[in-house]
Amino acid sequence: MHDDGYFDERVAARYDESAEISGMFDPAVVEPVIDFLVELAGSGRVLELGIGTGRIALPLAQRGVPVHGIELSKAMAARLGEKPGGEDIGVTIGDFATTTVDGTFSLAYLVFNTILNLTTQEAQVACFRNVAAHLEPGGRFVIEVGVPGLRTLPPGETAQVFHISEDRWGIDEYDVANQGLTSHHFEIVDGKVERNSIPFRYAWPSELDLMAQLAGMRLRERWSGWKREPFTSESRKHVSVWEMPAV
Repeated sequence: MHDDGYFDERVAARYDESAEISGMFDPAVVEPVIDFLVELAGSGRVLELGIGTGRIALPLAQRGVPVHGIELSKAMAARLGEKPGGEDIGVTIGDFATTTVDGTFSLAYLVFNTILNLTTQEAQVACFRNVAAHLEPGGRFVIEVGVPGLRTLPPGETAQVFHISEDRWGIDEYDVANQGLTSHHFEIVDGKVERNSIPFRYAWPSELDLMAQLAGMRLRERWSGWKREPFTSESRKHVSVWEMPAV
């Protein structure tokens, strides 16, 4: 791992165009996210943790919402700054579990499983407390994250294939005893196979609720998608909203 974490210059240079990510920029994917966040933000400032190359921050800013980001990877933040409108979005470089910025916010959010990049329970709890310290009274914290796929693992198996195609393969490897998940990505680039393996720490929705409680927040709503689809036992991910008490 480099100073930029697992998203160094090599990854950042083709992040937006990578086969796994490019579809996430489709307006049909992005617009429901923006609608959801605009509604919660109101007239306040918004903080994105793990802002990356601005997939969500840029269209959110275009809707008139002031956005500030925290990002560990300077390479990813540089890509954001090069895009139209990117120069108007402030980015603080650092670990979003502990890095602080000036002022308060009506909304903070983490999308696309980014909370799992914090690979210890201690770091995830610290993230919730860091967010709480940045939210104004009544402010909200939104996380989009997958539900651990342990139910689909055959007995005795630890690996789960999540993608197979002509030039790309993806395998999730679980360490159940430690709530660990390493996501292995193999892709043919210029005739060679490149491997990128990233460690995560998965957490159940109830555990995240407890982290929010420890930080002084309470669950406001939980859905299985950005269009407020009901969250059920079969949901593969959840969009959860916690809020600070209003004074």
